[in-house]
Amino acid sequence: MPGLEIHQFPCLDDNYAYLVHVEGSDVTAAIDTPDAEAIIAELDKRGWTLTHILNTHWHPDHAGGNAALKQRYGALVIAPADPEGRIADIDRTVADGDRLDLGGAEVKVLGVPGHTTDHVAFWFPETGAAFVGDTLFALGCGRLFEGTPEQMWESLGKLTALPADTMVYCAHEYTASNARFAVTIEPGNAELVERVDHIRRLRETDTPTVPTTIGLELRTNPFLRTRSAEIRDRLEMPEDEDVAVFAEVRARKDSFKG
Repeated sequence: MPGLEIHQFPCLDDNYAYLVHVEGSDVTAAIDTPDAEAIIAELDKRGWTLTHILNTHWHPDHAGGNAALKQRYGALVIAPADPEGRIADIDRTVADGDRLDLGGAEVKVLGVPGHTTDHVAFWFPETGAAFVGDTLFALGCGRLFEGTPEQMWESLGKLTALPADTMVYCAHEYTASNARFAVTIEPGNAELVERVDHIRRLRETDTPTVPTTIGLELRTNPFLRTRSAEIRDRLEMPEDEDVAVFAEVRARKDSFKG
């Protein structure tokens, strides 16, 4: 399988954009299109031509650059079905279980609704890279704008079933805020406390906290740790089902002011 060169760069207020170049080919994909001008500038720096756009969901900070990039490069736009027409210029729709060939690199599509009902993630199994949009964040998960806690919990389960060393490329730099919340939910988690301090030091120098890994999130992300006795005790939910504990953690983050 060909190797991938993954280029990550910040844009807008707190988004990350990603360019995935298949080594030894002329294939370059943008995973989401938050800022067309920034993406064009990064492509020009590297001498790459955009051939594909892979959208995770319809929100403008993920698909808003489609039209401009399609016009400039003629890139093939691959996205979840969008009957409302909110994702511009779709050439191919994908859903859970679909597979793509990106210049010889295999891509598996995971349906991960919850943040939106149409959300998908793109997993490159041979490279161990997963582009998860707004479903999973470092120490967090996406808000439930359209979906239900049950949908999001199932979606997170799909992602956490990936190999522990999978590199998780999240779409936003939300980690410092997520960290401040996480230690209110599981303050006795020594690895989490250590990670929070590390995140603070990274952000003091404007260093990205993304990507993360599935294994690290399983050990420290309170949205995934519904079986933690400490979390259940703090929430006073010792016997509740995992999805109920998750829903309570999500509700508390929604109102968190820290």
